[in-house]
Amino acid sequence: MIGSALVRSLTRDGHTVRRLVRRAPRARDEVAWNPDGAAINAKALNGIDAVVNLAGEKIAQRWTRDSMRKIRDSRVAATSLIARTMSTLSPKPRVLVSGSAIGYYGERGNEELTESSSAGDDFLASVCKEWEAATAPAREAGIRVAISRTGIVLDRHGGALAKMLMPFRLGVGGHLGNGRHWMSWIALADMVRALRFLIDSDAAVGPFNLTSPNPVDNAEFTRVLASVLRRPALFPVPAMALELLYGPMAKGAALASQRVLPRELLANDFEFAFPQLRPALEAVLHRAAA
Repeated sequence: MIGSALVRSLTRDGHTVRRLVRRAPRARDEVAWNPDGAAINAKALNGIDAVVNLAGEKIAQRWTRDSMRKIRDSRVAATSLIARTMSTLSPKPRVLVSGSAIGYYGERGNEELTESSSAGDDFLASVCKEWEAATAPAREAGIRVAISRTGIVLDRHGGALAKMLMPFRLGVGGHLGNGRHWMSWIALADMVRALRFLIDSDAAVGPFNLTSPNPVDNAEFTRVLASVLRRPALFPVPAMALELLYGPMAKGAALASQRVLPRELLANDFEFAFPQLRPALEAVLHRAAA
């Protein structure tokens, strides 16, 4: 979802984008790679200016030992392969923008979190720490590395919001658990603009929280979403039901409270098109996609 929107934005502005694909290439802009096998067509990457790495197994699934291994390995192994490959290119790319997530901070209740906040100690936090550390070969080769700690990206065609729309449109939506956990969100349009800022700005080094400056708790998110859809929100989902359905993912992701602020983006004068939730949801749900 994010990568496709970024590709559309870049190509509209005349950039040439080469996409890494895990199958045989079908077009001239596709480059084969197999992160599980540590294989990539490095020659096809000669001359590139920037790399954006957003690869990773989906988080929103039942967490088992196997799925948790895939969540970790798909991020760490892929990032390590990309960073090592970039370090061997000549000339070297100017920048690596590599994905991470606000899961880095772990469960933190009402605490306000910025890029200088400590890492958490749960599963997703450990994945994010290894994920970010895997960029080291690029950084050590003198390539600028910016880390995108991504929040909940709002788009009607994918991600968390798309999964919420059907029950809300049917009038059976509601908050999750007690609704008090914080949701640090960002509109897809701002996500793309922020990634492009990280690509273009020579001052963008290290971690950046890609979230709106105005996070809300789940109860407020639910209320605003229901209002925008003109539907009631009368059916809360008990935490126990989520735990039965998703296992450890319920507490580790769906119910995790992370009140994250984009301090570094704001310090670099980044301006959000959608800093408030209601206008963001109205744009996402009632206007053309970014």
